[in-house]
This record gives sequence, C-alpha cells and structure tokens, in this order.
Amino acid sequence: MTKDQKPVGVCFFTGPADGGKRFLHLGANNGRMTQLTPAPEHPMSFAATYLLGLAVISLILFATWLLQLRTRNAGHVDITWSFSLGIAAVTYALLADGALLMRLLAGVLGLVWSARLGGYLYLRNVGTPEDSRYTALREKWGQQQDRNMLLFYLFQGLMAWILSLPFAIVAFRPDIAAAPLLVAGVLIWAVSVLGEALADYQLMRFKANPDNRGQVCRDGLWYYSRHPNYFFESLHWVAYVPLAFASGWWWLTLISPVLMAWLLLRVSGVPGVETPEGKSKRAGYDEYVRTTSPFIPWPPKKA
Repeated sequence: MTKDQKPVGVCFFTGPADGGKRFLHLGANNGRMTQLTPAPEHPMSFAATYLLGLAVISLILFATWLLQLRTRNAGHVDITWSFSLGIAAVTYALLADGALLMRLLAGVLGLVWSARLGGYLYLRNVGTPEDSRYTALREKWGQQQDRNMLLFYLFQGLMAWILSLPFAIVAFRPDIAAAPLLVAGVLIWAVSVLGEALADYQLMRFKANPDNRGQVCRDGLWYYSRHPNYFFESLHWVAYVPLAFASGWWWLTLISPVLMAWLLLRVSGVPGVETPEGKSKRAGYDEYVRTTSPFIPWPPKKA
C-alpha cells in the first residue's frame, strides 16, 4: 500500500465458544473505522431446515404412493417410511450449524437405525403379497382407495416428520453434551437397535420353521414380551433425550418416544397384530396374552 492509499475495510473470522463463525467487516470512512457488521451464522435457520425435512419426507412418501398405483401393493410404504427418517436425519446433520460431534451423532445414529429397520422390512416384504391390513383398507375404501391411500401415506409422512424432530434438535445443538449424557444416549441407542434387531431375527427364524406354523413365538425376547420389537423401537427415540438435554428446546425430544409408543400400542402396531382373527389362528394365544407382558420385557406370570 502506498502512502496515498487508505484502508477501506478489514474482514476476518472469529470463532465463538458455540463452534460457529462470525464474519466481521470493519469499514473505513476517511480513515476512521465504522460499525462492525456480523454476517449470517448459517444460510438456513432451524425452522427452515426442519421444514425442508417435511418436504423431503413428503416427496418420498408421494413417490411411494405412485409406486403402489402400479404394483397395487401398499406394503412398500413401511420400507420407505423407515428410510425417509434416516434421510431426514442426514439432511439435518448436513445443514445444521451445531457442534460437529452433535451433527455427526444425529446423522449417523439416525441413518444406521433407519437402514437396519428399512433393510429388515425390505427382506421381509419384497416379493410377498400385500399385507392384509392394506388389502382390508382397499376393500373398505372401494373406488376412493387411491385418494384415501394418498392421504394415508401423507399422514404417515407427517408422523415421520414429527418423529424426526430429535434429529434436528441434536444436530443444531451449539455445544457438545456432557460426557455422561453422550454415553447415556449412545448406550440407549445401542441397546434399542440391537434389541429390536434380535427380536426381529428371533421372530423371522421362528416363522421360517414349518413346524411352528400356527404356534405362538416364545423364543428369546418373545418369552418376556408379546411385542419386544415395538418396545425397543420406542426405546430408540429415548436415546436422543440425553443427547439434547440442557440445550434449547431439548424437552421437545420427549415427544417422539411418547408418539411412537402411542402409534404402536394404539394405532398401527398392536391393534393390527392382536386381532380376533389372528388370535384364533395360533394355538395357546389366549394363555400367552394372560401371562406375557404386552410391551416391556418382563418375566411372565404363572399360568
């Protein structure tokens, strides 16, 4: 710079304790400094990112609805619903401006859980006839089945979006959770994912044996609960509570485990399995219901 030139401004980054960045511009007016101007911390806010998750999930469910128009098999929604949550978790992790470790946890834990569940449902359902639950809905809706099925799919997308809220809250956490909270969250997540995988495997192995046709599965975890897979699925959503604890809006993460338990116990889980017709097809089911916990694994009662 020559003696005839004057500074017009200085730009630099600062790194605050929350792990973000501030861009400051120091302007000059005839050699005098003017005000500091902070640039935006991140191009997308929490609300905008979370709403983008709704758009992503809705698009996936809409595409699945188009697929069932061609295949006339609505069971694919169970698979894509699971995968849509993992995609939402990765979306939040990529766009959030929280601490890097919290973003990684939100994205990786959500994606691995989603891939495990979606992969299992794919192996179980692809190539098989449509689930009787969806066939019954088609018969009930008649000529309105396509429209009603779309509304049904979009409703499931809405539930998935609400459930995805903990992923966003954890990903946007500006600081790293305390070590005990990190350990608690990851441990709950591991127990829930491994527990649900074990329950699914035990049931699949039981059904694969022709000698068990018409019998009640009491193998492994199914000896202690009539729906251990549902229990561990609900427990999975508890894992994000300690990861978000003490950050802003952490208490909203409590919605997901409660909502999932309600959906499984009252809406689409147990009511669709424990039907009078289903009970009549399995020998000893009434005794199984009387003696075995419906949800939380627990030693059975004496018959």
